[in-house]
Amino acid sequence: MPKPPRYTREHAEAGLGARFPEIETWPNQFPGYEIVVDDPEFTSVCPKTGLPDFGRLTVRYMPAKHCLELKSLKEYLQAYRNLGIFQENIVNRVLEDVVRWAKPVWAEVKGDFRPRGGISTVVVARWPRPKKRLGV
Repeated sequence: MPKPPRYTREHAEAGLGARFPEIETWPNQFPGYEIVVDDPEFTSVCPKTGLPDFGRLTVRYMPAKHCLELKSLKEYLQAYRNLGIFQENIVNRVLEDVVRWAKPVWAEVKGDFRPRGGISTVVVARWPRPKKRLGV
């Protein structure tokens, strides 16, 4: 008899449909520079176990016409605090929202999550995305 999967499609998609606060922007005044925003106390919840996940989330981007307003970005990131969502999905969702609101030249989001059970995770997502999904 096959063993049932420990992680279901519902676990994998948990949190992806959540509504988040708007990330406000303001008009950029200069071309060709990089902004790095660091959240060293990022928290969320594992959708399977309900245990808290802790980590450092770093957003790097080159603004085009708009810069992210930091207070609204902080409020956006705090909305993950009690949300059940996988770490990989956090990083990719934050990237998608940063791109949606700021429309940067390029962007990168890095999640460096603290160890749980002896294993730590680092997830990096970049925009623009590759043209084709790998392995599909």
